[in-house]
Amino acid sequence: MKKVTLIKPVPLTAHAFAAFGNVIEVSSQGESKSINHGNTIRYHDLAALDLMAKGGKPSVNIFRSSPLSRPVMIHQMERHPLSSQLFFPLGNKPYLVVVAPKGDFNFKDIQAFLATAHQGVNYHPGVWHHYSLALDGVSDFLVIDRLGPDENCQEVSLRDDELVCVGY
Repeated sequence: MKKVTLIKPVPLTAHAFAAFGNVIEVSSQGESKSINHGNTIRYHDLAALDLMAKGGKPSVNIFRSSPLSRPVMIHQMERHPLSSQLFFPLGNKPYLVVVAPKGDFNFKDIQAFLATAHQGVNYHPGVWHHYSLALDGVSDFLVIDRLGPDENCQEVSLRDDELVCVGY
């Protein structure tokens, strides 16, 4: 028998997301400095990238994501035990971030965040997350993750009695 748990996304903030990773955004809270003869402000060291385990190296990619129908049903989650994974939107559309804590997966721990078009996320190694969830049309994301010889993606499928629906 199918049982669906409804969760509502909350706004993505650095404080609310801290257990899962970093929020990448222009903010007065982070370190910044003027460079290039005063023509540029550098917002410095915004993500704790962790990509080098077991011979890994940084990989820069673009993911093009199509939106799912709403409300969004969560059927599967994934994690990268050997590395962080950073997503930054390249367009002007908001998107969903769906996560669960490191460790043994429990669907009851799933949380959802609504990210603006000016916020990225960097998942800590081992954090469960859904793949990128575009909302208002096809969306491109700059993705920085680990390229290496070892398998670095573990997936879990939710059973029919564990399904989660993200609605708002």
